[in-house]
Amino acid sequence: MKAVQFELNLPKYAFTKAAGKLKPSFYTHGSLSCLQMKDVEQPRLPDDDWVEVKVTYGGICGSDLNLISLKDSPATSPFISFPFTLGHEITGIISKTGDKATELAEGDRVVIDPILACEVRGISPKCSECEKGNYNLCEHMNKGSISPGLLTGTCKDTGGSWSQYVVAHKSQIVPLPDNVSDDNAILVEPFSCALHTVMQNRPKPSDHVFIIGAGVIGICAVAAIRALDIPCKITVLAKYQFQKELASSFGADEVVLHSRKKDYVSELAKSFNAQVLNPVFGQPIVNGGADIVFECVGNKHSLHDAIRFTKKGGTLALLGLASVVENLDMTMIWLNELKINGSFAYGTEEYEGKHIKTLQIAVDLMAQKKLDLTPLITHRFPLDKYQEALDVSSNKSKNQSMKVLLEP
Repeated sequence: MKAVQFELNLPKYAFTKAAGKLKPSFYTHGSLSCLQMKDVEQPRLPDDDWVEVKVTYGGICGSDLNLISLKDSPATSPFISFPFTLGHEITGIISKTGDKATELAEGDRVVIDPILACEVRGISPKCSECEKGNYNLCEHMNKGSISPGLLTGTCKDTGGSWSQYVVAHKSQIVPLPDNVSDDNAILVEPFSCALHTVMQNRPKPSDHVFIIGAGVIGICAVAAIRALDIPCKITVLAKYQFQKELASSFGADEVVLHSRKKDYVSELAKSFNAQVLNPVFGQPIVNGGADIVFECVGNKHSLHDAIRFTKKGGTLALLGLASVVENLDMTMIWLNELKINGSFAYGTEEYEGKHIKTLQIAVDLMAQKKLDLTPLITHRFPLDKYQEALDVSSNKSKNQSMKVLLEP
C-alpha cells in the first residue's frame, strides 16, 4: 500500500533544516526530504486484542506541519520510532479483527484514540497515571509490546492515517453512531485536545476567557466551551478575517484581529477593562486581563501575549504547539502569581457523574447535535496529492485553509 512516511536521516535532516528556511518546498519535495511517499506492507496486528482499520479520512494537524518543517523539539524523540507513517487524526472502517476483540466487528465505523499508553502496549500492571485515567501522561510510551510512540502516527508498528490501513488496540476504538458523519468525526481528535484543556481548566459562568489563536484548535476551544453550556464571555485573538468569522459563528462574543499595523493590544485591553502600561523600554504590559487564557498557537509572540493578558492570580492554559522559545520574558508570571497548566492531548474526564474518555464525550456531543464541526473542513485531497495538501495547509492566508483532509 501507499504511505507517507517520515524517516530520520541525519544528513537529509541537516540539509533540509537549512535549505527549508530558504525554500519551504524542500521540507516536502524531492529525494532529500525526510518525508516520502513509499510502497509499504500493511501493518500487522500485534496480537489478538488489535484490529485493522481501513482509513476513510486522515487529517493534517498543526503538529504534523511542525514536525515536517523540522521545528519539533528533540525532547520528544525518545518517544518516536522511525520510519513512521504520519497521521493521528483518523476515521475509518474496521476491516479485520483479532480473536479477542469480540466487541468489535468488521464494517464498524470508528474513530481511533491515537495515544499509545500502557493498555495498548500490553503493560501490566499499568503505571500510576494510566490507573488514574490520565493515559495521556503514561510513563511507558517507549516500552511494551510495540515500538516507541506517543501516538499512532509516530510509531513504526501501528501505521498512520496518511495511508490506506492502520492498526489499533481495541481500547483505542471509539465507535461512531449512525447520526455522526465521517466529516464531523474526523474533527473528534483535535476537538478532544481543546475539550480536555477546557474541562481541566473549566471557566466559571462569570469568567472572561481569552483564546489566543483562531486556527482549528482555537475554534475548537470556543466550541468546547459552548458545547458544555458554559455562558462565560469569550474574546478571541484571530490572525485572519475568515478566522474571525468562524470564531463568531461558533460562539465567541468578541474577536480582535491581530495586526502589527494597528494597536491590537489597546483594543484587547479595552475588552478586558485593563490598562496598558509602557515600561522604560520594551513592549507594553497590561494591568488586568482575562480570568483564563487558552494559548492555542505556541510561538514566542503568542506566549508573550498570553502572559501579559492573564490577570493577577489568573490561569494560563498552554494548548498550542510545544516548541523551544528563546528570550521569553516571564516577569509577569512571577509578579502576577499566574497559574500555568500544560495540556497534552486528552484522557478521561469527569462528565455527568462518570469518568469517560474525552473522545467519547466529543462523539456524544455530536450525536446529541450539540456540536457540528464540519464548517472547519476547507480542503480535501487524495493521498497522492499530499504535497499539495501540505502546501495548502501551510499557507492559511492565501488559501483560507482550516482543516485539510487526505482521502486514502
